[in-house]
Amino acid sequence: MTDVIQLLPDSVANQIAAGEVIQRPASVIKELVENAVDAGASTINVLVIDAGRTSIQVIDDGCGMSETDARLAFERHATSKIRKADDLFSLHTMGFRGEALPSIAAVAQVELRTRRKEDEVGTCLVLSGSHVESQEPCSCSVGSRFTVSNLFFNVPARRKFLKTNATELNNILTAFERIVLVYPDVSFTLHSNGQELMNLRVGSLRQRIADVYGRRYGQELLPVNVETSLCKISGFVGKPESARKKGATEYFFVNGRYMRHPYFHKAVQQAFERLTPSGSHVPYFIYFEVNPADIDVNIHPTKTEIKFENEQAIWQILSAAVKDAIGQFCEIPQIDFDTEGRPEIPPYDPNNTVVPPFPSTQRTPQYNPFVSPAGRAKSAPDNWQQLYEGLPESRNTDSPSLFDTAPASDLASLNPVEDKSPVHYQYKGCYIMTAVKSGLMIIDQYRADVRIRYEQYMSQLQKRTAEIQQVLFPEVVQFAPSETVMVEQLLPRLSAMGFDLCSLGQGSYAVNGIPAGIQGIDYVQLLHSMVDDAINSGSDASDELNSSLALSMARQVAIPQGQILNNDEMENVVNELFACSNVNYTPDGHPILAILPQHDIEKLLGG
Repeated sequence: MTDVIQLLPDSVANQIAAGEVIQRPASVIKELVENAVDAGASTINVLVIDAGRTSIQVIDDGCGMSETDARLAFERHATSKIRKADDLFSLHTMGFRGEALPSIAAVAQVELRTRRKEDEVGTCLVLSGSHVESQEPCSCSVGSRFTVSNLFFNVPARRKFLKTNATELNNILTAFERIVLVYPDVSFTLHSNGQELMNLRVGSLRQRIADVYGRRYGQELLPVNVETSLCKISGFVGKPESARKKGATEYFFVNGRYMRHPYFHKAVQQAFERLTPSGSHVPYFIYFEVNPADIDVNIHPTKTEIKFENEQAIWQILSAAVKDAIGQFCEIPQIDFDTEGRPEIPPYDPNNTVVPPFPSTQRTPQYNPFVSPAGRAKSAPDNWQQLYEGLPESRNTDSPSLFDTAPASDLASLNPVEDKSPVHYQYKGCYIMTAVKSGLMIIDQYRADVRIRYEQYMSQLQKRTAEIQQVLFPEVVQFAPSETVMVEQLLPRLSAMGFDLCSLGQGSYAVNGIPAGIQGIDYVQLLHSMVDDAINSGSDASDELNSSLALSMARQVAIPQGQILNNDEMENVVNELFACSNVNYTPDGHPILAILPQHDIEKLLGG
């Protein structure tokens, strides 16, 4: 019997490793930019074509490589970062596994041009699918220039499952941001199809955050700074008013490396627990400096999962540092009392004492509450039975009642528009109550209006029939680079909904027109919310993007909870709701109405 266990060829082993390390074009950029940072580069330029499908170039002015190092760098487990296993506990570089370059070369065509400062000529190395095609001297500047072309050309299944260019470019921007936020002392640029998306100059950390996410972030940040024997924590957290339901930028970095840590995230959110609305998140950029021997980054090739030795103690330090930042800068939201229509209370003056007059009273000493006064009329006359002569002795049970006692088991088959009462009642400014044939119908006015407006906006997107209201003074709305990619994709849809946006460059747009009927709404915040919802939906399908936009706008414009409606307004809501395709649920699955059957009401009242 022949042996069945064989050693895999290096090319196959590299493709297997690439499945974990190189998942999409963003993974290539992450690995190459991190290598450039480790090489001591002060300027790093990234250029992508077709969101990295066609070409990715990473150019740096780092230390460069010799001819031998350039060839050896594409071998598996070849690295300049560590020498022995003990070095894993004193890491000061981004990479250390020696898997990135061979994994990239296994699934793409790579050209490397590199030169050291002391060398007169550089080295040009060309690889395709892990095979070296050529290596020769060349003329190039100091540093390295990687060109990765036709990613996944030899793995068609992986290439097939890449998302659209807009989604892949958004992933590239996310990976790029996680690096540039750690190194404000390095200059970065990012170009897509010849268009400059980011140009980040050397500056402070706060300036770097403002350059990436816009100037509004720089004005909403509170510094965090604490140093203990266990760790040093620095960075920024947002003010309570910067909290957002979706799209909040939340970053943790440890020793210059991005990480995900739900446990530490809870510490930050608990500090804002009673200062922000429920379900909202405050942005933060928090940097940990920990002894490398106290953490383990060698868990997954992506190196975003990190274990801490003193996790609970660091949690308490982080929570105290965030609370201290809030209290130190007195960023507690002030209570704004509504004094309109209230009487003015004069200030206290001890020299001006005014004694209010007491009303005169009269007392009757002979009054006894337990003795009925003379002449008091009886509660009923003696001949009260004569008043009811000629009337039937029992109630006519065959007379029609206000409600039909048949239970409403199927709301879909119900047509309350024909059987409802013309008079409605609003309960606590939130619910519309109306009598229908089968009982008492209770409608959530906010959810009902969300369903009504959602279907209106979906119809406008399909038919492009929205009316545009031009604004007198156009307002400028600023988007982050990662949001700008989605905005460009949504512009035709926003135009169909009634928004007139004009690009000013660098992620700025002038709002020249808004949909008719949303006057009084903060349309700048509305646009940010719509873009955030579209990004969080994670879908590239046209119908799902339309649905996300329509639902986001419907939520912002719908009748809020607590708004008082008159009977005509409630009548319009009920009629428009039952003209919708689905009266029972909102587009995101929340129930809109409920019916309390007549027989249940009678049971409650003992009938």
